[in-house]
Parts: sequence; structure tokens; C-alpha cells
Amino acid sequence: MGEERGQGQSTGKMSKHYSWIACLLSLCVISLAPASDGGNILVFPVDGSHWINMKPDCDSSSNSWYIAEQSPLYTTISLEMEIGLEDFFGIFLVEQLKAQREGASALTFLKLTKDFLKMIGQAHAIWCDALKRILEDNELVKSLLDAKYDLMLTDPAIAPGVVLAKYLKLPLVLNVRWVTSGDGQFLLAPSPLSYIPVPGSGLTDKMNFLQRVKNLLHYSITLVQQYFLVGPSYDAICEKYIEGGCDIISLLQDADIWLFRSDFVFDFPRPTMPNVIYMGGFQCKPAQPLPAELEDFVQSAGEHGVIIMTLGTLVHALPPELADEIASVFAKLPQKVIWRHKGERPNTLGNNTLIVDWMPQKDLLGHPQIKVFVAHGGTNGVQEAIYHGVPVLGIPLFFDQYDNLLRVQVRGAGKIISLSDLNGDSFEQGLRELLHQSHYRDNMQRLSRLHRDQPMSPMDQAVFWVEYVIRHKGAPHLRTQAFKMPWFSYYCLDVLLLLLAALCGTVFCVVALFRFLCCRNRNKIKQKLQ
Repeated sequence: MGEERGQGQSTGKMSKHYSWIACLLSLCVISLAPASDGGNILVFPVDGSHWINMKPDCDSSSNSWYIAEQSPLYTTISLEMEIGLEDFFGIFLVEQLKAQREGASALTFLKLTKDFLKMIGQAHAIWCDALKRILEDNELVKSLLDAKYDLMLTDPAIAPGVVLAKYLKLPLVLNVRWVTSGDGQFLLAPSPLSYIPVPGSGLTDKMNFLQRVKNLLHYSITLVQQYFLVGPSYDAICEKYIEGGCDIISLLQDADIWLFRSDFVFDFPRPTMPNVIYMGGFQCKPAQPLPAELEDFVQSAGEHGVIIMTLGTLVHALPPELADEIASVFAKLPQKVIWRHKGERPNTLGNNTLIVDWMPQKDLLGHPQIKVFVAHGGTNGVQEAIYHGVPVLGIPLFFDQYDNLLRVQVRGAGKIISLSDLNGDSFEQGLRELLHQSHYRDNMQRLSRLHRDQPMSPMDQAVFWVEYVIRHKGAPHLRTQAFKMPWFSYYCLDVLLLLLAALCGTVFCVVALFRFLCCRNRNKIKQKLQ
């Protein structure tokens, strides 16, 4: 969703097809864990930043935003699409940015929500059409069956891979944060809305009454999204191609393992399930040396240090007038600045600011000279900032980015400037606050220590559980049976109804007996008086 490419790589030429990939585990995992067992995995990824979280080796040599068709790690089969991902999301993002700059209001919220739901519905419909073409290609399906894969690994933010796994009767491992209805945890584990904020609500785990009302309203939007806009597209495919029928929600809940791209250093505490493996920040690595020219620029900053700024893969540049204001703020500072900006060169650019098309984001964040990370709040970038202990000045643009940054802000490790409030003054104030108030860096360093202090690295955990599913041909013993219960049984309403009926029956019997005895005594008294 709002995750950005971890290396800050530039967008390549549009390739109007979708690559789904058959990987050999012995090839893609041995490079990470030499003692790992081999296996044959069918991978159905989501491109862009989500692919960074799917590809076991995160050191991609390609500058493309898209999955490379040639790689020593895997082979690909390409499927022609009617519209490319970047074209599709680009149209939506331009309108989103324009609406946010107009200012926050109920009307703006309704417009953004309407546009988002429309876009999501269309995106899933396009992918469902692509899945139909896969399932109707008899030769392709036969080759998949003959390959005898050990499991399917897929990102269910867009869920054709989930349906394909059911069709091929493969164990299913999800590399997940988002599912078709939003945050995957709401689909899998008990999620009391009293203290678990719905993505998009902009709330924390501490809510007053009105905030809980707001949280409930946002949750209702996710239900509309799932049951009226997204679900029907998948359910139609399930009914046509899956023996016995099914629905996308039940398929997701039946996944063997959920490799969840979060952890409780980043996220708020909440109930979970035994088949959820939290691997937040698993794409993070120790920093590598910078290219010589970039290292010279960074070292030239001296004791003042360096600020880096990037707004991720999808947004290349802010509006020119806003870019000019930001550039003028940078020019006032004693720090050096590295800014990933592909738009028109700002007129107010200072000598201390280096404009680049691409930056080695993870390596820069791990450099001791970096003082502040100005970012849009994609999951990858926020987790990398936590890993390296760099405070974040967040400018959320869309999707989950505000919620990601909020988790950093409430822990005192960053600050948010909404796009509607962004100008030269607010930007300068935010930067100076993070640069000169040491508690921001101290708090982020504390989060970094907490994140790193675990018995097994997130990547090793992910590898272990993928191999676990291969060894045992699934993990059904870790799946809860709660999803197979009707809603009234899940909440024990039938039991409560029975107990209520028994209580009412007992009260009725006692009252009836009491009335009978009273009436009998009255009759005896009347007889005596006569």
C-alpha cells in the first residue's frame, strides 16, 4: 500500500505486464542461510515496494520499480495487462495530492474516500481478470501442476495468488501486512475497536469516546470495501473455478503461515494468532560503504551532519511552489542535504543541497553523519529509520503513511507535518525541532535497540517458517477454528440465549408456583370464613 522501495530506487520504464515468479528456495534462501533446506516455491508477488518485502535477497541490482524478468534467483512468466501499475496509481495519486493541498474538511475526506474505494475496486477487478486468463490457459496450468511446488508464497494485498494456491492445492504462506480488506490482523485475530485503531483513522491505542466512534466508522468503510467492492470480484472466480466454491476471506484465513511485516516496536500491542510470525524490518541490513563522491559530500558536512529527504517511489516531486519553499529552508541550515527530487529544479536551491535521482537509502540511514530523515512514511522507510535510529520528519501523502508516522510520533521519535499544513515555516520549525531537541534521537535510538534485541533475526524467522511449512506440508494445527463458527456461536450468543431462556424459565416457574400457592391459601381462607 504505502510502502516505498527500501533503497529509494528510481522508477524505470513502464512495462505493461505483471510478472509472477517460480522460485527455487535452494537458490533464493541459501544466499541468506547456508544450512537451509531446499524446496520449490511458487511466488505470486505484488510489484513495487511490496516486492522488496517478498524478495529474500533485498540487494536488488535493478533500478526498476518493477520485478526484473531476468534474475539468477528465479524464472518469470509474464502476463500482459490492460494498464500498468504505475499508470493506474499515478492518476489516483495526482488527484489525492491536489485534494489534500486544498485543506482538511469533511468534503475532502469524502472525496478522498470515494476516490480510494473506486481505485481499489478497479485494481482488484483488473487482477481478477488476469487470474481468469491464467486459469483458462490449460497449458500453463498443466505446467504449474507438473512442477509439483511445495508451497505458494504470495502478498495478499492483491490476492490472485491466494486463489491460485487453492486451485493448485498448495500450502499457503502469506508475506503480508495488507489484505483485500485492509490490515490483515483484523481479518485473522480478535480486534477490539476500543483500543485497536483502524488504518486510515489516524488514531492510537488510547481513544476517548468520540475517537472510538470515529474508529468504528472507519472500520465500516473497510467492510464496504471488502463486501461490496473487492470481495465480489474474487468470489465470482472462486465459484467458477474452485471445486465446492469458497470466498476470498475464508481462503486468507486458511493460510498456513502469515509472515507479517510489522512488530510491536513499531505497532501497537494487540491480540494475535500462533500462525502469525512478526518480521518487521526484516529487509533491513547493516549499512554498506557509500559511493566515493557521496561519502565525500557527507563528510564535508562536518559536525553539523546531513539531512536526507525522499518521498518514495510513487511521488517524484512536490508541486514547484512547495519545492521552492522547502529548498529555501534547506539553504538556511548549516547541515548538508541530500534530496531525492526528480521534478523541476527549485529556484531557491542552496549550495548545501545535493539533488539526486536515486539514493542508497539504507546505507545513508546507517551513516553516523545522518541527523534527520525527511520521508513520506512508507513502511519500509520507517522501519529502516527505526533500525538505524534516525528521527523522522514525516510528510504523509496517502494510504497508510500517516498511521505509520503516527506510531513514530507517539513514541517521541519523530514529527508529522500534514500536507495541508506544509509550508516553509512549518517545515523549518519541524526540522529545527528534530535537529536541536535531543530527545527525538534518544527515543529513536531506544526503539532501534528494542528492535535489534531479539533471539532470532526477522529474516531467519521468515526462512525457518517457510521451511517449516515445506517440511510438514502445511501447518493446519496452527490455524484457529474460530473462522468456521457462525457469528452467533463465536460470540456465544446461542449459549447466552439458552442461559437466558433457562433463567427466564426458572423465574417463570417460581412465580407460577408462588401464585399457585398464594391462590390456594386464599381459597382455603375463603372456605373457612364461609
